[in-house]
Amino acid sequence: MYTPDEILEETAATAVIKVNKPLLSKLILGFIGGAMISLGYLAYLRVGGGIVGAAVFPVGLIVILLAGGELITGNMMAVAVGFFRKRVTGLELLKNWLVITIANVIGAIFVAYAFGVLAGTLTTGDALTEALHVADSKLSATFLAAFFSGIGCNWFVGLAVWLSYGAKDFSGKILAIWFPVMTFVAIGFQHSVANSFLIPFAIFMGHATWLDFAQNFVPVYLGNVVGGAVLIALFYSLAYKKH
Repeated sequence: MYTPDEILEETAATAVIKVNKPLLSKLILGFIGGAMISLGYLAYLRVGGGIVGAAVFPVGLIVILLAGGELITGNMMAVAVGFFRKRVTGLELLKNWLVITIANVIGAIFVAYAFGVLAGTLTTGDALTEALHVADSKLSATFLAAFFSGIGCNWFVGLAVWLSYGAKDFSGKILAIWFPVMTFVAIGFQHSVANSFLIPFAIFMGHATWLDFAQNFVPVYLGNVVGGAVLIALFYSLAYKKH
């Protein structure tokens, strides 16, 4: 394992790599990121949610971080570290967040329709009941509740990414990712990209509207920004600032 101050430097270096990737690479890897998180969520729903579902959900982030992918919630932490360490400009940060967000949402909606609806994995039985129940719980949250739920989510997701940068082998990275992600899912915190799979699926099933999706996405996304960019990137940048 790297020490926390070494992780900070590793993360800042990773931020530079992320913002300098070609646009096509960002779009492809962002699509993969949105799809992988969504497939993890699909697995969560297929096994009936709960603790078992929370235990299988992390496979999505594991694939993203070990096989390759870009996820906006991870970038909210990583690229922000680069910004606070003066390795990345504010414009580079915003451009990266915008492109990866768009690509993630497209990947998530693709999985919702292709594998949730067309493949029929969530359209019948207990899986459909669970999916619509969870969607209703997300959509019923007030703006403030969704915002703070988003903060809690990305505090854990950002920590999973942070810890994975600190591990030097695959097994260490998997363990570093698994437990923080499992924890946020078990608690029920909201993840903007995962919701970009779940709520569009509910829309395709005639159970929600795109306005419902937007009203949920905005506060959850803003909360995710605070959880990743403030509670991890800013706080650790200040704590391990070299004088």
